Amino acid sequence: MRTSKTGLLCMLLAGAVSAQEYALGPDSQRQEGVPKGAVTKYSWTSKVFPGTVRDYWIYVPAQYTAAKPACVMVIQDGAGFVSDTGVWRAPIVFDNLIHKGQMPVTIGIFINPGVMPALSPDAQARFNRSYEYDAMNDRYAQFLIDEILPEVGKQYNLSMNPNDRGLAGSSSGGIAAFGVAWNRPDAFRRVISFIGSFTNLRGGQDYSSLIRKTEPKPLRVFLQDGSNDQNIYAGNWFIANQDMYSALKYAGYDTTFTIGTEGHNGKHGSAIFPDALRWLWREYPKPIVAPKPVIDRHVLNFLDPYSAGWELVGEGYKFTEGPAVDKQGNVFFSDIPNNRIHKIAVDGKVTVFKEDTGGVNGLMFGPDGRLYACQNGRKRIVAYAPDGVESVIAEGMGSNDLAVNRRGEIYFSEPGAKKVWFINAKGNKRVVHEGIALPNGVRLTPDQSMLLVADYAGRWVWSFQVQADGSLANGQAFYYLETPDEPISPAADGMTVDNEGYLYVATRIGIQICDQPGRVMGIIPKPQPGALANVVFGGPDLRTLYVTSGDKVFKRRMRSRGVFPWEAVKPPQPRL
Repeated sequence: MRTSKTGLLCMLLAGAVSAQEYALGPDSQRQEGVPKGAVTKYSWTSKVFPGTVRDYWIYVPAQYTAAKPACVMVIQDGAGFVSDTGVWRAPIVFDNLIHKGQMPVTIGIFINPGVMPALSPDAQARFNRSYEYDAMNDRYAQFLIDEILPEVGKQYNLSMNPNDRGLAGSSSGGIAAFGVAWNRPDAFRRVISFIGSFTNLRGGQDYSSLIRKTEPKPLRVFLQDGSNDQNIYAGNWFIANQDMYSALKYAGYDTTFTIGTEGHNGKHGSAIFPDALRWLWREYPKPIVAPKPVIDRHVLNFLDPYSAGWELVGEGYKFTEGPAVDKQGNVFFSDIPNNRIHKIAVDGKVTVFKEDTGGVNGLMFGPDGRLYACQNGRKRIVAYAPDGVESVIAEGMGSNDLAVNRRGEIYFSEPGAKKVWFINAKGNKRVVHEGIALPNGVRLTPDQSMLLVADYAGRWVWSFQVQADGSLANGQAFYYLETPDEPISPAADGMTVDNEGYLYVATRIGIQICDQPGRVMGIIPKPQPGALANVVFGGPDLRTLYVTSGDKVFKRRMRSRGVFPWEAVKPPQPRL
C-alpha cells in the first residue's frame, strides 16, 4: 500500500501506523555486467582538528578518467557506508547508478570522524564525532575544503564546481552534511540527511530558524526520518526533521522529506539510499540555484529582486572599516592599517580621499558637510572639510565608531574603556554611558530619538533614549542577535538604519536585519568568509548597501532605503 506523505503523517500522529519492513533493493546488490569501482583506504592527521587521526576511503568508479573532472560525494561516518556487506553498501549503489546514468561519474570520499589517541593504555582517547559533526560553525567544512579535498585532488581530477559536489550522512553525520553546505554553498550544493540530528546536541535546533531568516542559498536537500526516532534530552528527532522540512519549504528550497516508521537506525535510509541519490542528482548537470520567491519571506522584502547579489567594489586593502555617505551618495571608507580614507564615487570609481589619517576607523558625515572621523591612533575626534583639511574636535580618548546628529553633536564609542561619549555643539565632551562589555558600532534611529550601541562581546545591541541635553536614559539590551556557534558573540560591529526603522548590523554570520521591536527579521549572508566590519546605505537614491569586509568592499542593491544622518525621519509604527 502506498500512502501520501500528508496522509502518512496524519496516521503517524494518530498512532495508526505500525512499523514497516524495509529491505535493500536491486540497486544495493551486485549486478551482472556492472563495472566495479575501486576502494582504497587511507589515514589522515588533521591540522584543523589538532591531534586527531582518522581513516577515510576513496571510491573511484570504473568510468573515471583523469581527462574529465569527476563529481564528488563526501559521506560522513565513512566506515559504515563503504562496506559491500554493511547496511548502506554505498560503493555498490554508486556502481549501479553510475552504470545506468542515474548519477554522474562520482568519486566518493568516505570519511570517519577524528579521534585523538590516548597517550597511554590506561587513558581514554578523545572522540571528536559530536564536536565535528553537531557543531554549527564552519570548522568541519574548512577541514574538508582545505585538507581532504586537496589531498584527494593530488591523485584524482576533482571538479571545483559546487554543483558537482554533494554530501551525505546519517544522524550526526546528517546534520554535518547539511552544515557544510549551509556554511559553504560555494563548495557544496547537494545534501542527503538520514535521521539527521537537528536537535540541541550542540545547537542544531537553530538551523530551522536560520533557514527562515537567511537569504536563500543554492542548495538541494533530501531529508529522511522515522516516526519512532529517538526522543531524548536533546530533543525529538522526528519533530526536529519536520521542523527542518517546514523551514526549507517556507524558504523555497528544492527539498523533499521521506517519512518512515523506523527508529534511530539505518534500516529505512539504506533501503531508499539509491532513490535519494537519484533525486539528488536528477537533471544533472543543470545547476542548482537559489530559490525564487514563492511566498512572502521577510528577508526578501529588503532585497532588490533584480540584483545580482553582492558585487565587488574594491580590493587589495589591509582592513576596511567605517563606510559613510555624503549628500550626493558617495561612500567614504577607511583602510585602518594603511592610514587612508578612500572615496567611492556614485559612478563606482574608487580614489584616495586622505592619506596619513592616524589610524582613522569610524566615519560619519555631519550636517555641515564635513566628514567626522575616529582618529584612534592619535586619540582624538577630527573632521575633514571637502578639500581634506583636518580640524580637531576633541582629544585625549580612544574611539572606534561614531554617530553625528542633525545638530552636529557627536556620540562615539571607546571599547577598551567600556564607554560611550558625547560631544555637544560647543565641543565639550563627557561620558554618557559606562559598562557595556565592548561598545562598538554607534548609530541613531531614523528619528534620532534613540542611540543604538552594539556590544561586540555579547549578542545584544543596546538602545538608549536620547535626552534634550544629549544624555542617555532607559538603556536596555534591546536587539537580540543570532549568534554563530563560536565564538559565542556574533561580533556586532558597524550598523546602519533604513527609513522604516530597520537596523542593519554587520556580524560574523552576515548582515542581520532587526525590526523596531528588536527582533532579527532577516540575514543577508556575507560576501566572503570572515566577519563583516561595517555597513551603510549609499548611492544617489540610498538604495545600495555597502559593506566593508576585510580586504574588500562590496555592494548590493536593496528595496529598502537608507537615511542621511542629518535628516530626522519618523519611521512608521511597527507591528508588535
